[in-house]
Amino acid sequence: MANFVQQIRRLLADPPPSYVFEISEGGIAWAAPSEDGPPRSGFERFPGPVLEVSPLKDNILDAELFGETIEQIAVSAPAKRRTAALILPDYCGRVMVLDFDTFPSKTEEREALVKFRMKKSVPYDIDTAAVSFAVQHQDGKRFEIVAAVVALEIVARYETVFHARGFHTGLVTTSSIAALDLITTPGVTVAARLNGRTLSVSVVEDGRIKLVRCVELPDITRAEMEGVLIPTLAYIEDELKARPEKLLVCGFGTHDDEVSWLGEFGLQVEPLRSRMGTPTQQNAGLLGYLERSEAA
Repeated sequence: MANFVQQIRRLLADPPPSYVFEISEGGIAWAAPSEDGPPRSGFERFPGPVLEVSPLKDNILDAELFGETIEQIAVSAPAKRRTAALILPDYCGRVMVLDFDTFPSKTEEREALVKFRMKKSVPYDIDTAAVSFAVQHQDGKRFEIVAAVVALEIVARYETVFHARGFHTGLVTTSSIAALDLITTPGVTVAARLNGRTLSVSVVEDGRIKLVRCVELPDITRAEMEGVLIPTLAYIEDELKARPEKLLVCGFGTHDDEVSWLGEFGLQVEPLRSRMGTPTQQNAGLLGYLERSEAA
């Protein structure tokens, strides 16, 4: 059974979008295909407070400034064919791994079952959310499902700003999912990414997502990061019966020393890497998307 990353990759068989945008509170990382070389890319900082990422409410504080930033990036995009893939901040949604002993064959029945399992885990009515899911592994009658959920209001508001600037939005995903192709090590790997005050932690075992956590930290301190990372390591040992050999870090900058202490637990700490540049707080999902599209 093809894993979740492979299923997303098949979505890229269509003509590539005019632009790929990764959105964060600081600004927009972007890439645009080039006919005669690697894609053009960059980062456009917001000129003021534009976003406040939240899973509960509209994230956009200033739609006009948001739209102006998009226009500054895409000034050369043909007006008649503006297509975009959107990579949203992790904290505005949630990714879960669900196990089922049986899984219906009909799409509507599958969706109802996934929503039923997720409804107590999200802080809003699941029927007012955009839910996507995929079978990433099947072992006999046991199904392992990866599901992503974002409030419809939040997705719609992001898309509305792009639509107002003449873009048709296709693929919409979250940063941690888009960055999965940057995690290529075998066995169990933990990837920790700091973006502002948000810490995203992904646990991947041989290409399969086992856990995705995203927590807003009160302060960027070792104690706060320990409060997220140590329970994650305990979960891996208890549930997966394994110890990760590697911790991939991204976006810590001067805080890299704050996670080096994990080496005391037998973990090899390394920066997250990409063939197309060094991933940062703002563009790890974008570089993961580009890595995936190059391999498709």
